[in-house]
Amino acid sequence: MTEHNDSGIEQIQLLDGCEDSYEGVRVEIKEDMDADVMKADVFASLLRASISSWKQQGKKGVWIKLPIKCSHLVDIIVKEDFRYHHAEPTYLMLVRWLPETSDTPDTIPMNASHRVGVGAFVLNDKKEVLVVQEHSGRFQGTGEWKLPTGVVNE
Repeated sequence: MTEHNDSGIEQIQLLDGCEDSYEGVRVEIKEDMDADVMKADVFASLLRASISSWKQQGKKGVWIKLPIKCSHLVDIIVKEDFRYHHAEPTYLMLVRWLPETSDTPDTIPMNASHRVGVGAFVLNDKKEVLVVQEHSGRFQGTGEWKLPTGVVNE
């Protein structure tokens, strides 16, 4: 779907999304979106244009929350290499990893059924405690010191 601004320049419409903490994008499709957007061909064009834009911006993971009442769009989304992440009674969550290089592995987490974590308290013979700073996640770059922790990847 394209529009023209006051200068006559063509502007391509994109899906609304918000950035997440992991260089990704979250898109929430609303049941009450414009009727034209809900048409299969229009939505497919919007999705393709949005994916192209997100790739140019260096985004990594894309999450699409799709209400059950919009399930007619699932086939379109899946054809753009999205996969099911999880389903709840009122929506489906579909995801896609955008980087296509082997040096950027897919880090979209599996759907949580449980989480196995570990924490460590390390004390040396001088009674010094090991603390670390995070290089990724929500504490990245904050300068906060903490005990070493982690989770099992699968």
